[in-house]
Amino acid sequence: MESIEKQIERLIKRRPKGTLFFPDDFSKCGSSEAVRKALERLTDKEEIVRVAQGIYVRPKESKYIGAVIPSVEEIAQAIAKRDKIRTVPTGIYALNALGLSTQLPMKIVLLTDGSPREIKIGKRTITFKKSTPSNLLAKGKISRLVIQALKEIGNGKLSEEEEKKILALLRKEHRKDLEHDISLAPVWVQKIMKKAI
Repeated sequence: MESIEKQIERLIKRRPKGTLFFPDDFSKCGSSEAVRKALERLTDKEEIVRVAQGIYVRPKESKYIGAVIPSVEEIAQAIAKRDKIRTVPTGIYALNALGLSTQLPMKIVLLTDGSPREIKIGKRTITFKKSTPSNLLAKGKISRLVIQALKEIGNGKLSEEEEKKILALLRKEHRKDLEHDISLAPVWVQKIMKKAI
């Protein structure tokens, strides 16, 4: 009979390198304690890398820098997918995602309808902050980021250049989604976003 470690290793090797794994992904292989121990042994053998508490990856390899770990953003998305929660980036992270800031935030804050928590990944942290459902109703990928980015910039503090960039991005958004999301934004944000229609 194949050991739990071997079963897990085989399952991991079937997936593309760079795929993130959680202990729950292997619940069919054995008890949670046995799975945890098997993942620890695979980490010790350098088959996989532990990127954070309960999050593992079989890293992609680069001939220049060696093991390539998924980005904090990819890890946040994987957690949201696993927990079936909705998330919306806020603050500097939203500005960075839209290309309005080159500053890479050390702390990523995501509004969520899931349980609040903080996850450390190297020197960076992901904070899942419980939010009201209305903050998570936006449908458009761009427009939901724009709402949070504008809140971060603040009312009356948007430069002409930033507005041009934002409107150009919003024009790529699906019109129906954009119209839906505008109605969710604060009135001063709505005024800016409506210029894209």
